[in-house]
Amino acid sequence: MGRAASGVPGRSSDQIRADIERHRDELSRSVEALRGRVAELTDWRRQIREHRRELAVGAAVVGFAIGGLMALRRRH
Repeated sequence: MGRAASGVPGRSSDQIRADIERHRDELSRSVEALRGRVAELTDWRRQIREHRRELAVGAAVVGFAIGGLMALRRRH
């Protein structure tokens, strides 16, 4: 093992290097997981496939609302 690092009592430079490498590996895995999750959430085609029914209901509601507003405007 290496000498004790200055400013860090009880830990050698080898231990500190090993900790840094472990943290680097954990960070890399976390970034990859986050990248995958962001890609999944921003894939609008997949979101449409998975939420087709909700989108159809929402479109129908918006259509009826617009139609109702147009009908009210024509009356006045």
